[in-house]
Amino acid sequence: MAGFVLKVRNLTKKYNDRKAVDDISFEIFKGEIFGFLGPNGAGKTTTLKIITGLAKPSFGVVEVCGYDIVKKFEKAVSHIGGIIENPELYSYMSGLDNLKYFASLHKGVTNKRINEVVKLVGMQSRIKDKVKSYSLGMKQRVGIAQALLNNPSLLVLDEPTNGLDPEGIKEMRDFLKKLAHEQKISIIISSHILAEMEQLCDTIAVVDEGKIIEIKSLQEIKQKAVESQKVKIKVDYPNYAGKLIMSKTKLDIQVAGNSIIFPLQDKHIPKVTSLLIAKGISIYGISTITKSLEEVFMDIIENNRKNKPTIAIV
Repeated sequence: MAGFVLKVRNLTKKYNDRKAVDDISFEIFKGEIFGFLGPNGAGKTTTLKIITGLAKPSFGVVEVCGYDIVKKFEKAVSHIGGIIENPELYSYMSGLDNLKYFASLHKGVTNKRINEVVKLVGMQSRIKDKVKSYSLGMKQRVGIAQALLNNPSLLVLDEPTNGLDPEGIKEMRDFLKKLAHEQKISIIISSHILAEMEQLCDTIAVVDEGKIIEIKSLQEIKQKAVESQKVKIKVDYPNYAGKLIMSKTKLDIQVAGNSIIFPLQDKHIPKVTSLLIAKGISIYGISTITKSLEEVFMDIIENNRKNKPTIAIV
């Protein structure tokens, strides 16, 4: 991947005294799937609205393919396709007639291009049916086809799997990966569900209360989960075992029920088990505890909230 399709610098959106988006910055490369992950109300949709020109920033700069979304609005949005919240389709019309209507709002969108996007989203067999007969997944596909009519460099999707069944979610995920990796379209996608982002995104920005807390590649987040692994050893005298190990090592020991728990490093396991056996402590089992990515995500959010400065009222 080479070259930035989207650059966001110090973006802020204020509503009266409240900051819905608070001084955020990030970039997206060509062909990258960038995830905006955070709880409901974190500022994800507001950010996407500013990127697509549906809302104006209070401060900061958004550039799409080098064009400022405020100063060069028409040139910037000509590179963007998007669905914010829900695809807007006319239910009494066919999917094809919807696409023809939306194509008429853009310059130079041909019938050939309409047929290309229909094929791209896999709706050839149903595109002439009325939208009111479509499943939610079909509506999402036609909505994305609509967003792709102008051959955008950046696709912006706000919670695109909301309401889809597991099969529909998988189909949407596979389709978006194909768009990014084969068509080289950059995608920014918001969600509050980590499991979806884990299987889809190349990079994830964790957002809370209008701020970006961390930006990590998926591999970096997975590594964080690995680094948090712990060893759990089930013994017959856990309190004695815990004190013994702490007196002989520098390990941080927790006692939980009939087990002792400490951070995982392979070199510690033989040393600890040998020490326990030498002191006559029986070992009934050894296992590892690994945090799920969801737990890592929640830790990031909770640590951010704990570390926020408090304002004294005098």
